[in-house]
Amino acid sequence: MSGVLERTLGILELLSKHGEGLELAAIADQLNIPRSGTHRLLADLVKYGYVRQTRDHGDYILTTKLVAMGLSYLSNSGIVDIAQPLLNHLAEVSGELTRLSVVDGERLTWVARAQGARQGLRYDPDMGSDARLSCSSSGWAWLSTMSDDDALACVSRQGLGKPEEFGPNAPTTLQEVMTQVQATRARGYSITIDTYSLGLSAISAPVRFANQPAIGVLTIAGPTVRLSLERMQGLAAELVNVAHQLAAASSASPFFAKTGMHSGVPASAGRTPIYAP
Repeated sequence: MSGVLERTLGILELLSKHGEGLELAAIADQLNIPRSGTHRLLADLVKYGYVRQTRDHGDYILTTKLVAMGLSYLSNSGIVDIAQPLLNHLAEVSGELTRLSVVDGERLTWVARAQGARQGLRYDPDMGSDARLSCSSSGWAWLSTMSDDDALACVSRQGLGKPEEFGPNAPTTLQEVMTQVQATRARGYSITIDTYSLGLSAISAPVRFANQPAIGVLTIAGPTVRLSLERMQGLAAELVNVAHQLAAASSASPFFAKTGMHSGVPASAGRTPIYAP
């Protein structure tokens, strides 16, 4: 890595993947930055409140400052206010977790949710993480709104990840991913079982207005023991209907007007996309 800004962002992104923290040496080695330079950058991040040490001379971890900034942005944008009643409705109908992810350039990030499960097993992941496009239900739903060439290029740039990090049914080749994307496009929604994670099922529908690029994805996810293929197929019509409602409501949102996402011009156009693992 070269350049102070690139190195600083690299440290923030690396620490975001390691909630338990990392030692200075591990950060320097993984980002290929001299340890002296890594120490200076970490000192500045600590000074401005973005990073802290777990103890004297201990591991470095992120503070909640970046999270607070992101939540403040989403709150002011109004997108969560628009989506939350619809997410709540889907959660009540399905009895499972419902989530909204939004598109920003070549990233698909989960930003809002509603929990429908009142007892038993609950799937309740952290918000703010990026979807792995090759094996997540939301990733397939979004990719299905693109041409095959664009979808393939998008997945190729993010990569397939390591097989052991995902479920046993996760695609292991680009061709397998594209087969699922094409099937998703044909039916209008995606279905995954044990792909993103063992024991997890999900169904997703893209949020798009008319024939414009997708602005997000709605997902219903839960334990496979409850969320069977038949049950997901029974929820599909309502999920697609709610996705259409959200797309129509968001057409008047200042969030999409300001960012250009709704008009099909991604907010990060011209920037190098940054991916989660």
